[in-house]
This record gives sequence, structure tokens and C-alpha cells, in this order.
Amino acid sequence: MLALRLARGAHPLVQLRRLLVAAAAAGTGFLLLCTLAYAMEHPGAGAVLRLAWCVAPIAATVYFAVAVARTDPGTRPRAGLSAVGLGPGRLMVLAAISTAVACTLGSMLALLFFLHLRGDLSGLPFDGAAAELLAADEPLPLAAALTLLALVPVIASAASALVLRPRTAKAGTTSGTGPEAEPDAPAAAPSGLPWGVALLAAGLAVETYASRSGDGPGTGTGFPMPGGLAGSPAGVLAGWALTALGLALAGPGLTHLCGRVLQSVRPGAVRLLAGRVLQQEARRIGRPLGVVCAVASGAYASVVLYAGPRPDVGPLTALGALLVAGCAVLTLATASIEARQARSHTTAALLRLGAPATMLRSSAALRAGALAAVFGPLTWVVAELAALPLAP
Repeated sequence: MLALRLARGAHPLVQLRRLLVAAAAAGTGFLLLCTLAYAMEHPGAGAVLRLAWCVAPIAATVYFAVAVARTDPGTRPRAGLSAVGLGPGRLMVLAAISTAVACTLGSMLALLFFLHLRGDLSGLPFDGAAAELLAADEPLPLAAALTLLALVPVIASAASALVLRPRTAKAGTTSGTGPEAEPDAPAAAPSGLPWGVALLAAGLAVETYASRSGDGPGTGTGFPMPGGLAGSPAGVLAGWALTALGLALAGPGLTHLCGRVLQSVRPGAVRLLAGRVLQQEARRIGRPLGVVCAVASGAYASVVLYAGPRPDVGPLTALGALLVAGCAVLTLATASIEARQARSHTTAALLRLGAPATMLRSSAALRAGALAAVFGPLTWVVAELAALPLAP
């Protein structure tokens, strides 16, 4: 009940983020139900492969739900809450419950929409509009449908609880909440950059080897993608997965490096502030930025690869791609909001000291420009290298 009260009294922007989580869960749940309908009419390995293609939308939805849970002001530790029994552990539970409620709402909407398109629910427009595609002549296994719909709420709530679990205080800091607490040490450089570069190179190498071994698009081998994108070999897909993971791991290190470069060679106040902020927020925004670059490079490579004869992209394929891309962009925006909330005290202190607001805006523009100058060309290079061995 407390989680529902906190959700009801939240700010409209917070409610909007929760509704977006519910919408993402609804789209993913609908894809899972469509996969179930396909399995009802085509039992066999093809149904399992279609279910495997739903892993990417599930991961993107869970990633977005966790990012929203991190920025939820209703579950943020504040002074005095422990006295009424709302310590870090209880707030973690509330965050997990709020995430589960939002995802469950989306899953239920997906079930209603699925039943409506099958023709099981009448009285609304487009009753049974997709009855043939959704196996309306077969009885729906309710247990299997509910199990698939429970995947996103269970995984998202568990991931939120894992990310927001209470941690011990850092060495050299006090457990109090007054101004007497010692400030945090400067953020160290993330250690994932070498691993990210190695995975990126390995992904491109695997993709090149798979394409030269005769297992390229059009050979009819590998995992056929739903919606008409047939002939996608397992080696190429594994290379794309390694490339995406490499970009996600390298994102924080590249962001930290951008901040370091901005502060080099006698920096002024604006460059110094922009560089320090990027270094402090490297872990928070670097990984979502790397994920966005991975999604953008994959989309660009797909456009280049299928620039000739355009395949018959079905609505489910388009929905899955929209879910992955939309969740990646929304996660980056949510991480930016979280970073802004984290440095709100620093911004207020600078304004109290007389720093002009134009300096803060210039620092924000400089940070955005530096990130675009690094990640933009990187995304283009990775996309070109990924599409080059696959070109006919």
C-alpha cells in the first residue's frame, strides 16, 4: 500500500516515466504472446528461435525499467526516513514493487490487446483483426501466456532490487547526513575500456570470419529473423552481440577520457567544470551512451546491408526494433536526469557563489559536444566495419 501511495503522489514527470515503462512492457509482452501464437500453429524449432529473438526487447525493457527505478524520487534515501522504518532496505523493496506494478500493468494491457485482436474480446473496433495470424482457431494456453507475461515484471523487479541494494559506506566518509560529512573522493577512471575495445575487436573479427566462411546473408543458414529478414547466420549475430557488449563496456571509459581531454592544456572555468562533470558521471551516463551507439550502429549496418532489395519487414519485426531503439534512447535520457539530480547540490552551490547561469549552460553544451564528437564517429566507424564484410 505504501508503494501505491508513493506512486499516486509522485510528480507528473515521474508518472510519465512509469507509464513509459508500462508501455515498453506492453510491447514486449505482446511480442511474447505473438510468439506463443506462432508456436501453437507451428510447433518445433522455429518457435524456439522466434522466442530467442525476444531476448533483445526483454533486455532493453528491463534496462529501461531499472534506470527509471534509480531516478524515482519516492525511493531515494533521505534524512529522517529511517526513523519511521524507511531505511535503505525498505526503499529497495518499494522500488522493486513499483517496478513490478508498472511492468505488470503493461503486461496486462498486452494480454487484453492480444485477446482483442484474436477476437476473444468483442465490443471494440478491430475485433479479430488479426485472428488468422494469432491462431484464433486454437485455444490459448493460459498458463503459458501468464508465464511469458510474468517474465518482464519478475526480471525487472529483481534487477531493480539488485541495483538499488544497500551498500556499505565508503572508507573515509561518515554515516551522518549533515555538512560535517566528508566529500566523496574524485571519481577514478573506469576499468572497462580495455575489455570493451577487446570485445569490440572480437565481435568485428567474428563477424568477418562468419561472412567469409560462406555463412553470409542469403545462404539460408543460421537463425532466420522474423518478419522476412531471412538468412542471418549465427556467427554474424554473435559478432553483433559482442560488438554491442564492447561498446557498452567501453562507454564509461570513453566518457571519462572525454572529461580528461577537456581539462587538458590550461583549461578555463567552463572547460574545467565540463571535464570534471564528465569524469564524475562517466559510469552513470557512459554505459547507456554506449548502448545507444550499439543500437545506432546496428541500425545503420542493417540499412546498408539491405539497401538493395528491401526485405518484407513485418510489423512484429518493426515493433521489436522500435522497442530496442526506444528503450535505449529513453534509458540514456533517464540516466541524464539522474546525473542532473546527483549534481543538483553542486549546481546550487555554484549559483550561491555567484557563478553565472550562462557558464553552467556553456558547460552543458561543451559536454554534449565533446560526447558527440567522440561517440558519433565511433558509431559510424563501427557500423561501416560491421556492414563491410556482409555487403554483397
